[in-house]
Amino acid sequence: MNQPERELLTAPGPLLLVPDVVLLPEGPVDGLAVVIDDGRFEAVGPAEELERTHPRSRAVRLPGRLLMPGFVDAHHHLTQSFGAALAFGEPSEIFRRVWVPLEGALDEESAYTAAKLAALEALRGGFTTVADAGTRAGVDVDVVATAARDAGIRCVLGLVCNDADDADDATSGDGDATADGPAVLRNAEKHLARYAGDPLVHASLAVSIPEAATERTLRATARLAAESGAVVQIHVNEHLAGVERSLVRHGLRPLEHLHRIGALGPQLLAAHAALLTPRELSLLADTGAAVSYNPVASAWKGNAVAPATAMAERGIRFGLGTDGTRGDGFRLAEAAEFAQRLAYGLSTGDSSCGAGWTWLETATRGGADAVGLGARTGAVAQGLAADFLLVDIGTPELALSWDLPWELVRRGNRDQITAVFVAGRLRMWHGRPVDWDGAALVRRAAELARATVGKAHITRVHRTSTAARALHPSRERGAAR
Repeated sequence: MNQPERELLTAPGPLLLVPDVVLLPEGPVDGLAVVIDDGRFEAVGPAEELERTHPRSRAVRLPGRLLMPGFVDAHHHLTQSFGAALAFGEPSEIFRRVWVPLEGALDEESAYTAAKLAALEALRGGFTTVADAGTRAGVDVDVVATAARDAGIRCVLGLVCNDADDADDATSGDGDATADGPAVLRNAEKHLARYAGDPLVHASLAVSIPEAATERTLRATARLAAESGAVVQIHVNEHLAGVERSLVRHGLRPLEHLHRIGALGPQLLAAHAALLTPRELSLLADTGAAVSYNPVASAWKGNAVAPATAMAERGIRFGLGTDGTRGDGFRLAEAAEFAQRLAYGLSTGDSSCGAGWTWLETATRGGADAVGLGARTGAVAQGLAADFLLVDIGTPELALSWDLPWELVRRGNRDQITAVFVAGRLRMWHGRPVDWDGAALVRRAAELARATVGKAHITRVHRTSTAARALHPSRERGAAR
């Protein structure tokens, strides 16, 4: 595609796109076209028919391109982008040692810049929607909303509703409520109303971990979210230490505890859920709760890999999340399949591990459903938001196609993404924003990150790779030889 074609894609008015292939929920289909108007897919159907019935739409032919839904990141922390590389090689529960102090050191400019930087990486990787699980930075959450809007990405924006003064002191029962409880709930109601009707920002509530909120607040946020059609994002059953603390305090695992107090239901988006018993899988299936399966986070700093193939078999709703690790939708889909293969498939002889379509489905439509936007985005379908990608399928990795869903999962990467559209607008062209300066943002982020990390009281367990290598005896012996 050349510059005139980019200009055609950005000119005002209805747009009729005719790619080689369109990825529908039922699979890839040749000979289709889409009509985009007012930010939505107005029509999806045979190219010849749409060209005849929509003569006033601006037709753009896209040879060698796949048109597919944008990826949905079901779990992100946008204001943690300055410290993404600090998590490499660190043991679990790094939120206590890295993320809480890092976000606590952010001011308004650095929080905005960190969030927009994360959005830039996400868009470059084909994500058109991100679910932000709430920032701990001492700024108005609208700073994050503004960054997402300015970047041009759709955002499910969490407001942290923690109200236990000390998670270790949060005991069971209604008597555990703190004086801040009513204020937290008033803020939650205001947050849910604040973004009603916003075209890109969708309100969500969040609790860091179940022990960080009182039982009253866990129940109330579940009710408020259910009434407003939003989700409550909670990190659940992620680390062994958290499971054990819940067992000591409640005699129940975290997910079981949420069920006992009435906070488990379709409004819950359980982040990670890596440590699940058969009973907890049944609770998820029976209550309709959703999960964000975060395979890269499990590999980098988790205790286990969520049993996603078992979830799929039991009809449990789930999407894929990066947890802020890296923003490449294709690599996330590959990691989702690969982690299942290593953790479960090899030991059972499961050579399919859900097949390619499972991971594309959960990275797009399944993720949209999990974050509460299933009626708005996640698929190429009439009436849904025009959040989609144009992918070059003429590359050596994809040109010899026998099974396109598998090939996208195994051989796709963000370099093959030509264009990213959100709400019908071209936001990214060959990895660069079309209406703002991405390079300038990266330069400013590098400056602010150094200052922010320098003043944050971050504790890392391991040395950097270079320092560790210098201290490794085998390296010294090898150098001597």
